[in-house]
Amino acid sequence: MENAKRHRGILIAAGALLLIALIFVGIYWQKPPKMLYPEEIREYEGQDLSSISDFRENSIKGPQQVDDSTYRLKITGIVNKTVEYSYDDITSDFQKHQKVITLHCVEGWSVKILWEGVLLEDLLQEAGIESEAQIVIFRAYDGYSTSLQLDYVLEKDILIAYKMNGLTLPTERGFPIQLVAESKYGYKWIKWITEIELSNDTDFRGFWESRGYPNDPTVPEK
Repeated sequence: MENAKRHRGILIAAGALLLIALIFVGIYWQKPPKMLYPEEIREYEGQDLSSISDFRENSIKGPQQVDDSTYRLKITGIVNKTVEYSYDDITSDFQKHQKVITLHCVEGWSVKILWEGVLLEDLLQEAGIESEAQIVIFRAYDGYSTSLQLDYVLEKDILIAYKMNGLTLPTERGFPIQLVAESKYGYKWIKWITEIELSNDTDFRGFWESRGYPNDPTVPEK
């Protein structure tokens, strides 16, 4: 009788271990393959850079497939005139700028990347910034949205990036353009941008902000 109980206990324990092993194997095989970018820059002016593959995919609807030949970025709202830019307009008609900036995610990870793009201010000035404008609202292909103070955008020389570590933005990183919200947490770094609106609606809250996230999530200085 005692041996039967012991045998039954061993079988239960072995079954539990097998179940745990199967769960871990299932989790492992569900992970997407990690992309490699062998041609990316990993050092710039004495600074070591993170890899593009160090980012974690956490967008609300997964990577968006955008056709650069039909892509248009609209500048709307409190402006002198509504403006539309093609991808070629953004990458060819404005002064290029580079910055090494670290993205800090609220999930606890960070990446230091060499970003290349245009000043957001240059795109806005083409449309004409009206004096009543206080807020810059961003909207994306996947329905995501966020906002920043206009003063912050102008004072910080905020970039709209189309390259990272010397490579064209990959689809999963926001191609064709991503906002580089320097000194703000990652949920302000909106990808796949389709519209930038100048507004005086200081009560506007974006996707995560309307769900309780801070509207001005400045990364503490170390």
